[in-house]
Amino acid sequence: MTPVDPLRNLGVRIGPHGGELRVYSEHADAMEFCLFDPKDPDWRTKTVEMHRDAGNVWLGRSRSLQVGSLYAIRASGPASPQNMFNPESLLLDPYARGLTRVGPEEWRSTVVSDGFDWGESRKPGTPLDHTVVYEAHVRGISHQNPEVPEELRGTYAGLAHGSTIAYLQNLGITAVELLPVHAFTSEQRLLREGLTNYWGYNTLAFFSPHAPYATGAAQAEGPEGVLREFKGMVKLLHEAGIEVILDVVYNHTSEEGIGGPRTSFRGLDNATYYRQDADGVYIDVTGVGNTVDFGHPVPQRLVLDSLRYWAEEVQVDGFRFDLAVTLGRGDDLAYHRDHPLLTAMLEDPVLSGAKLIAEPWDVGMGGWQTGNFADGWSEWNDRYRDRVRNFWLADIADARRNGQAPIGIGGFATRLAGSSNTFSPERGPLASINFVTAHDGFTMADLTAYNVKHNLGNGEDNRDGTDNNRSFNHGVEGPTHDERVLLDRHKAMRNLMGTLLLSAGVPMITAGDEFGRSQRGNNNAYCHDSELTWMSWLRTREQREMFDTTRRLLELRRANPALRPSRFAVFGQTTPNASHMDWYDATGALMDDEDWNSPENRTLQYLAASTPDKEEFNRVLLIVHGVEDDVEVSLPVAPGVTSYQLLWDSATEVPIAEDGVELEPGAIRTVGGTSMQLYRANGPRVEAPAGTTAEVAS
Repeated sequence: MTPVDPLRNLGVRIGPHGGELRVYSEHADAMEFCLFDPKDPDWRTKTVEMHRDAGNVWLGRSRSLQVGSLYAIRASGPASPQNMFNPESLLLDPYARGLTRVGPEEWRSTVVSDGFDWGESRKPGTPLDHTVVYEAHVRGISHQNPEVPEELRGTYAGLAHGSTIAYLQNLGITAVELLPVHAFTSEQRLLREGLTNYWGYNTLAFFSPHAPYATGAAQAEGPEGVLREFKGMVKLLHEAGIEVILDVVYNHTSEEGIGGPRTSFRGLDNATYYRQDADGVYIDVTGVGNTVDFGHPVPQRLVLDSLRYWAEEVQVDGFRFDLAVTLGRGDDLAYHRDHPLLTAMLEDPVLSGAKLIAEPWDVGMGGWQTGNFADGWSEWNDRYRDRVRNFWLADIADARRNGQAPIGIGGFATRLAGSSNTFSPERGPLASINFVTAHDGFTMADLTAYNVKHNLGNGEDNRDGTDNNRSFNHGVEGPTHDERVLLDRHKAMRNLMGTLLLSAGVPMITAGDEFGRSQRGNNNAYCHDSELTWMSWLRTREQREMFDTTRRLLELRRANPALRPSRFAVFGQTTPNASHMDWYDATGALMDDEDWNSPENRTLQYLAASTPDKEEFNRVLLIVHGVEDDVEVSLPVAPGVTSYQLLWDSATEVPIAEDGVELEPGAIRTVGGTSMQLYRANGPRVEAPAGTTAEVAS
């Protein structure tokens, strides 16, 4: 006989005889829940005593607990360094699927129904090798879109509006990765300074969508209307073939450090939910005051239940885990790639097929773990980000100062080919989420326009935000009318975007980079809900050209399977869905070890041939030139290649409208300073041992 799971059905379940509330607390000695008048949420209408059931789960029932009910929990327990009980505190249910705001920093849990008409909508199920992630903010993406009705701008409905979806489809992305949409609040310091947490990395409740992102009409309906609007957004994006990935923040909560708010976990069972020492001092590996204790099975279960809810009931397609290393820390506080929670996510049948993306670091000891998650995970690849920025920006700045760049092209080539020195052969290049920018840090335009951060508007005297930007202003800090500087900046953006979208791995574009959005040098704009962070829909000519470049690059990525292998090649073998890679220097000769590592060599030709099992054979040639002087290259004479057709050249501001004229192998081509060229290599498939010399590069 299968044993009954004591942690089943936590939260509220409604039956024919009313509702039942189940709440975990090991250390409480009494618990009750209170019901409130929906029209006056300060008026308590009923109090229900709860009793301890199996597994330290507290249970209470009431016929008055129904869909639409507002409720809160009160718990009492022993006084000790690790406990924070206060029987007067009105606490949120950790499993509440709706919240009603009743004061500046006070909420009531609210019962919602699960029903929704999904119609014929289905999850797109985009394969990873075809996936292009677009990191966006729900409020920021549509707030200034003139084609969205004013009452829908900056909302879930605004993101799902036909004009927004058409824009995303026209661009060519396949998935939106939304900055946090779990209900969140602003930190106490920001509230005191009159600022707000715009990004949302300060979770209040793990099952409730953030109500202020819903339209006024949905908010007026209450949590039921907010959830319905959120599901409607998912439905419409799915019908357009666009997946929805949520950026989720389970590593800490909005209760902050000791002395912070007591809204839920702290008052229910502080000793279970937060990492502490014997004296009750919080062990903080997240940098925000508290850390959820994933050495304990109950917080593990909370995360799994939350993920299942969003994946099944709300139909989202995947999750990006903020500070994911924290989720893999055991009782010993060390990170374990086979941690029970990380393993359970991979093995859970409800989550099968969901995209799981780790931010593979936190701020604790041993917190940097890029490449050290298990097969089945993808990871933000910060090594990719840093190498690409160095090659096109910091190295060029060094070359202007010193006459030569400090490093050659080998490491850059390794990143271009899928980061085989970071991810194991079993995981392959699709374990790498390639990115050049993200929500935190400079935008792509600002990487080319600022040498240092400009964060005075954040209220921290410019101390916040990283100083390690690897950026280059090309001679002038900030805005300029210098035509030469502007041309250099625009080309640098095209090189950064071209590298991102022509690399092996899964690319992630930050919203606005596709046209060159600026935040005026602020590299930590988390506290600005303003035009600084909203996406502008009024574009200059140069911004329209950059958009066209990004769209063209995405077309080329879709059309050329050789650019998106799902496996690493193995020397001496033909590996399905890998790309056979040959590397040539400017003369058309195969590169040797000295070519890889010498700072004098920053030009390569990369010939990639696909070995697909579902798509047609494809072969491309990518030329990369990382010096500001022009260079002449001899197109490689390679087995099977009969001609080359130019598809894209980053030296041109306007993308090539059609495939260029055919050039013979051995033809001499001029490649502009600091630029890239992509060609289709025509000719029959020639069987050859698969391998990649990029694997020897560091």
